[in-house]
Amino acid sequence: MEFINSLNLIMMTAAEGTAATGEPMEYNWTGFWIMTIAFILIFYFILIKPQKKKEKETKQMRDSIQIGDEITTIGGIVGIVVKKSQDTLVIETGGDRSKIRIKTWAVQENATVHDMMESAAASKKSKKEEKSSKNDIEKSGEVD
Repeated sequence: MEFINSLNLIMMTAAEGTAATGEPMEYNWTGFWIMTIAFILIFYFILIKPQKKKEKETKQMRDSIQIGDEITTIGGIVGIVVKKSQDTLVIETGGDRSKIRIKTWAVQENATVHDMMESAAASKKSKKEEKSSKNDIEKSGEVD
């Protein structure tokens, strides 16, 4: 809302300057550059940064695929990884054990939870519990 008000103020000031003197008023380039930089920062923090974070997480997920993982492809095919090479995977799908070779970029989701992920989640949980117990001790006044 402030942006619209500032634009209206600039337009009104420019119109008053030309009407009163008959000569065009000089443009304030400082305001232009401030607004341009503000737009660039807004676009970066709202659009670009979250997209890069999501791409990084997706790449990490695809790199961590192991034989035996249950995956879902972009096309919706669900299967278990039976062979992995640098840029392709062979997955086994269905009851008749059909094998399909796919590219790693076609993996949308890895449904298998690995021990490493579980241990990371457990360590985060234990840290939170330590903090909460420490805060409880401090609140009760039993700090050594």
